[in-house]
Amino acid sequence: MLVIGIDPGTATTGFGLVRDTPDGSLVMVNFGVIETPARSPMPLRLLELHRRLSEILLLHRPDSGAVEKLFFQRNVRTAISVGQARGVAVLALAQAGVEVGEYTPLEVKQAVVGYGGADKNQVQQMVRALLGLPEIPRPDDAADALAVAICHLHSASQRALIAGGDQEG
Repeated sequence: MLVIGIDPGTATTGFGLVRDTPDGSLVMVNFGVIETPARSPMPLRLLELHRRLSEILLLHRPDSGAVEKLFFQRNVRTAISVGQARGVAVLALAQAGVEVGEYTPLEVKQAVVGYGGADKNQVQQMVRALLGLPEIPRPDDAADALAVAICHLHSASQRALIAGGDQEG
């Protein structure tokens, strides 16, 4: 299964594509960031984000997608703009016919590191290790998006195990 993970933001949105293989290993397919010009009006930034995400989805045709949930922001203005970027990401996935999973930062840390209180460096080191990369993916938003994709793949595996167990009983 090919999954796209998205770490939304209006200035910078990270994306990461990860495929699981039959032997259970994970392979990084692509990652990067979408940046929008800070001086552009918000509607144009959101439009650019949607356009670029739609291009990535068309190019890679992922089987599933995952977006990081807005968990907590001290700054209301930041929370609103991240929420708008999340909405655009979910819309782009839905328009592409891609199933969407949503995960809190705590859930991502738990799935990737095994500990919900992990710091950013621990998550990035595990992303590097799980994907067999020579170094931590940069920038941070791209590494975060890869972590979201890994979380979704692990969650899908867990759901499949549970569903299989339910069918036996």
